[in-house]
Amino acid sequence: MTCILVGLDGSAAGERALAHAKALSRLIGDCELALAFVIDWSPYSFHTPEELAERHKRREREIDQARDYILAPAAKALEAEGFKVSTEVRHGDPAELLEAMAKAKGAEQIVIGRVGERGLRERIFGGVTGKLVAAATVPVTIIP
Repeated sequence: MTCILVGLDGSAAGERALAHAKALSRLIGDCELALAFVIDWSPYSFHTPEELAERHKRREREIDQARDYILAPAAKALEAEGFKVSTEVRHGDPAELLEAMAKAKGAEQIVIGRVGERGLRERIFGGVTGKLVAAATVPVTIIP
């Protein structure tokens, strides 16, 4: 079975990426859409024990929110249309984790939106798409 990893972030660009991945999946036939949400998270911060406890709680809330409000509804809609779907939420560097998730799933391709929630900041300073294209071991399709 072919697998396409789709990076979602709740943005309109992510929705367009998902629509493109659906179209590819229909053409392929036996294909799984692996929906991924990566919460940008740096492990390189120094915190007090109290701050670490709060950070852990916030991390768990963010995972739940991404799963409940972005991935679960998308997966439910895709399954209703007959698509094979899996979902995963992770914390860390989005480009590194999308590449790692693609390898772990044996994905043939990664599909992401060009400009997500970060918008202008990414256009000026570069972002996930540029880092992912530079590091990916599978084709990356970037949807405008």
